[in-house]
Amino acid sequence: MTRFSFILFAACLLTACDGGAQDGPLDIAIIGDEDVLFASQPPLPSGARHLRAASAEGLVSLDPAGQVVPAIAQRWIVTDDAMSYIFRLRDAAWPDGEPIRAEDAADALNAAIRNLDGTALGLDLEKITEVRAMTGQIIEIRLASPMPEFLRLLAQPELGLIHRGSGAGPMIVSRDEDGGLARLSALTATELGMPDGEGDEKNNSRALTMIARPARTAVDAFLDGEIGLVIGGTITDFPMAQLGPLSRGTIQVDPALGLFGLAFVQESDLLSEPARREALSMAIDRNELIQPFGLGGWQPNTWIVPQTLFSPLQYPATRWSDQSIEQRQADARRRISAWEAQTGQEARVRVALPPGPGSDLLFDQLSSAWRMIGLEAERAGPDEDAELVLRDLAAHYSSPRWFLNRFNCGITTGLCSPEADDLVSESLTLLDAADKQSLLADAHIELVEAEVFIPLGAPVRWSLVRGAVSAYQANAWSFHPLFPLSQPTT
Repeated sequence: MTRFSFILFAACLLTACDGGAQDGPLDIAIIGDEDVLFASQPPLPSGARHLRAASAEGLVSLDPAGQVVPAIAQRWIVTDDAMSYIFRLRDAAWPDGEPIRAEDAADALNAAIRNLDGTALGLDLEKITEVRAMTGQIIEIRLASPMPEFLRLLAQPELGLIHRGSGAGPMIVSRDEDGGLARLSALTATELGMPDGEGDEKNNSRALTMIARPARTAVDAFLDGEIGLVIGGTITDFPMAQLGPLSRGTIQVDPALGLFGLAFVQESDLLSEPARREALSMAIDRNELIQPFGLGGWQPNTWIVPQTLFSPLQYPATRWSDQSIEQRQADARRRISAWEAQTGQEARVRVALPPGPGSDLLFDQLSSAWRMIGLEAERAGPDEDAELVLRDLAAHYSSPRWFLNRFNCGITTGLCSPEADDLVSESLTLLDAADKQSLLADAHIELVEAEVFIPLGAPVRWSLVRGAVSAYQANAWSFHPLFPLSQPTT
């Protein structure tokens, strides 16, 4: 018996689990290192975000489809100017039995916001000008300007409310220190402060266990029936999920929105000019890039911010739309050849990718494309010296500002554009939606012209889901809340 199997076997002795029976205990594996579950400092990895959402909900939360639903706030209104959100809290208590009051909840939310200073999510929250308690059960959040996606941003696990070191559920999480295993149990309807007659089914909830493991170990455990659900897969390990005849209806791929591409982190002499950095992006046939993965419906992208996020549209669907891939590669080849002739050096670039069969396929495709323009690529590990690194992030909300904030000079480790940052900052207080869209489009063009990033397409996020697992849904945010998985089916 492997150590992984033994840990789950021991947990099952305590909970009488069978991996994924319809209403019995459910064992979940998230792909990653053991420490991804219990990290506490932002930015939180995926495993820690899932546990945080389960044990410390915020004013609102996300349901399995990725839609915003009530949490500690039972309802809310938005003022006519869309700059004030007023929340009424449900009657509930903190773990120590003290009632949840607006003043404590506002303090907890302000503390969570302060804790995100210096992160990309902190930049996302810069539209918030004030969080205050209005009465004992009423909280108001004021914004500098309207933000249609504000509630989805507020639902992020990092904004879960912590009071005296603990959250208010909806689940209790206990940690197995030796095995890196989290055990989760749902609070009852009474403990959650649900009104009489609502949520009685929560008393019959199923227990969950969650463990973080490498992709190969997690997939093998799923195949062996030890695990009912595997989440957190990326393109790096996607080939492992292709299970042959067993994969039909088992692999779930999220229609994810976000960043997937290569960030320039060093300016070698070859890459010191934006035109030569652009050459690397021009050379890639993105439809060809994804072919070895067999991913139907994957959305390639040549822009940093997907065109569809701007309304009205601000630029063509694809960059270099007036050139065929052969013409683009010829143009890129001339730029690289000119540099080689000028310097007498051979054009080479190092690319840092995480280990995994998906990274192997990706590197083969990239190096083949770049070889067409006279550029040799070398593979580097994720912590090794390189000019390009893979950036693979799922979005939290659908606004150009989410994408632009990920390249802010104050938080990025790669190339950036101070001019773009200034434009994004200026947009925060604009009241007219069209003016705001125009300014963000200008910021995007600044980033594009600075050639800080080679966008490839949508990020790939996949899960393995046993048929008996209900309340799981693929969604655009690649976030799968644990509490609904604990609820009995009807």
